[in-house]
Amino acid sequence: MDPFSFAVAADLVVLTIRDRALHVLLVERGIAPAAGMWALPGGFVLAHEDAESAAYRELAEETGVTAGVHLEQVRTYSAPDRDPRGRVVTVAWLALAPDLGEPAAGSDARSARWWPVADVEGGALPLAFDHVAIFADALERARAKLEYSALAMAFCPPEFTIAQLRAVYEAVWGVPVDPRNFHRKITGAAGFVEPAGGMARDGGRPAQLFRRGPVGQLQPPFTRPER
Repeated sequence: MDPFSFAVAADLVVLTIRDRALHVLLVERGIAPAAGMWALPGGFVLAHEDAESAAYRELAEETGVTAGVHLEQVRTYSAPDRDPRGRVVTVAWLALAPDLGEPAAGSDARSARWWPVADVEGGALPLAFDHVAIFADALERARAKLEYSALAMAFCPPEFTIAQLRAVYEAVWGVPVDPRNFHRKITGAAGFVEPAGGMARDGGRPAQLFRRGPVGQLQPPFTRPER
């Protein structure tokens, strides 16, 4: 095979929280192969782009978001038979943002919508190509990084209460988190969050507002409860 005959694509696992539940963006394919199946948004890397630029372009086309999103590479998928059209190597990306709006389907999709992660996880919803595996890998990446990093704050507005941050952990992990232990752990970690100087109504009572601190690592980690 000609080594210059490979196609390169960028696929996105876009996560947001809606109605206190974690959702993933999926598109219904309008063309073959896998027409009518749900899939992760994505597309081929154009001649003038690198993979990251293609990911941002696809994200903007599907969600209208061009800034304020956390984007990180998950891994590369290169099985020879992953796409029936030919050899396609895809770079998968995890994208996180707070309260994303309604998506718009791209030119080759019939529709686009937010799906509750619980309705997709574990292959509950069949996805095109190898997107079940890509989705599972990206979801586990997000869940694991919450234990030791500030990733959860990518789902929050610039200022948030500790209860709002805890709700992110609960939505992403899919399990309840003890409020007292969480508050003690997060506020006790030097530089992880810092007071924003204001108060907000949270559940009817005033609550202190925080913002992301200068320290991006949580040590020791806040281990997720068993599901």
